[in-house]
Amino acid sequence: MVRAFVLLAPGGPAPCRVLYARTFGTPPGAAPGGPRQRLRRKEQLLVVARQVASQCQLLQASLGRPSSPQLPQLPDEQVSLQDAPGGVFQMPPGDPFPERVTVVWLSVLALAFALVCEPQENLSLAEITLRRLAPRLLLSLRLLSPGADVLLRPDAADGLLDRLLPHGQMLFLNERFLQAMDRDLGLKVSR
Repeated sequence: MVRAFVLLAPGGPAPCRVLYARTFGTPPGAAPGGPRQRLRRKEQLLVVARQVASQCQLLQASLGRPSSPQLPQLPDEQVSLQDAPGGVFQMPPGDPFPERVTVVWLSVLALAFALVCEPQENLSLAEITLRRLAPRLLLSLRLLSPGADVLLRPDAADGLLDRLLPHGQMLFLNERFLQAMDRDLGLKVSR
């Protein structure tokens, strides 16, 4: 099961910024709701975002590409995510989560997408889900458009997550389902 989804701007020299985050289910041993619990979840997701930003910066440095805090010039055609860099890392029990979690992440231009999964989760399916989710979020939220602000459109992100990750469960999706969903949402995703 997926515990959380995080969309962030890794930053570069500036600190990373969480643009959108959503948690699924109630972690074991935690009571739902309450301001204290919501603050704890925000802190946990910020720790994940910082770790993903660090991983993105390390990967960029190893590839010899300097990291830039602003969006690069946008390409005329849609961004292909087949070759987008990504990775997997584990966070040990303790801080920020009481049990061990696995984080699968994907970096696209100046953004990063991450799924926080339970340790026994199918990591191949998590990567495939992330690669299917990312282009749809980029299109529906218009994240690569000048002046885009994901904070103004959380309903679009929620709708996509409800379809591709219902209640945090990853689905084995076929192309026909994805094409029908794209038609319903009015998206033109490159194949």
